[in-house]
Amino acid sequence: MSERSKGMWLCALAMATVGSTVVASKLIASGLPPFTATALRFALALPVFAAFMWFMRARWPRPDRHDAVLLLCQAAAGSVGYTVLLILGVRWAPAADAGVVTGTLPAMAALVAVLALRERPGRYLVGGIALASLGVLAITLRPGESGDDRAPTAWLGNLLVLAAVALESLFILLNKRLRVPLQPLVQSTAMVALGLLLSVIPALLERAWLQPVPTEALAGVAYYALVPTVAGFLLWYAGAARLRGAEAALFTALMPVSALVLAAWWLGEAVGWAQIAGAACVLGAVGLVSLDGRRREGAVRQADV
Repeated sequence: MSERSKGMWLCALAMATVGSTVVASKLIASGLPPFTATALRFALALPVFAAFMWFMRARWPRPDRHDAVLLLCQAAAGSVGYTVLLILGVRWAPAADAGVVTGTLPAMAALVAVLALRERPGRYLVGGIALASLGVLAITLRPGESGDDRAPTAWLGNLLVLAAVALESLFILLNKRLRVPLQPLVQSTAMVALGLLLSVIPALLERAWLQPVPTEALAGVAYYALVPTVAGFLLWYAGAARLRGAEAALFTALMPVSALVLAAWWLGEAVGWAQIAGAACVLGAVGLVSLDGRRREGAVRQADV
């Protein structure tokens, strides 16, 4: 098997684990408060990342005040904020819906970059953002269904998941603002450590120990911490190292597909035409955003020649 093929398989597996976070969050939401679950997730993942740091002999950097503030904001948005809002969102929205919404991350990240950096979007990017928006509208409005056919709070759950995706997009944008970029392993370890620091006090205020916690909720936290957080990180960076940036980005399209399949298989949720149409729009959006990234890479290479 070629190195490129290995990279494709590794990225595909990584995105499959990321898609499963929606199902894990659904299990967690059934028995744990969001900040408690978030703190437990980071508490379980941190020793594993610390062990990898020791094994790889990675060194902690000494960021200046500018980068230290950015890292703290990244942890608040992409680590804590994303996890908390996702758990809250799937309390009301079906996991299949949430999976489609989380798949809009590439388009949302591009939109945030355009708005914040005043970049001029190309036609592929505009098309990707438009398709992602249609995908979210398809599962939220449910054409042909009456309000009695679905939970009245589902739209609120979808909105919370979309807010979680926006925070993750902010994480990506802030990462580009770091003066001294960090190695992936170092940055992931820092995000887990800072995420634990930021979530532990709100978790204590939730006082989750005063009520019984279902085993499936604890199992969901353990899975979230060790499989998507740790294994997903290792799989993604091992795969991305073998591919071009635009090629690796294309595999994010597997995230909503994984979430839909697992929601139907593991949770027994019904996947209707609205979710299939929404997923199709999101997949198209990922493809267009990836084409825009490939175009930008080509432009950079031509400028370097």
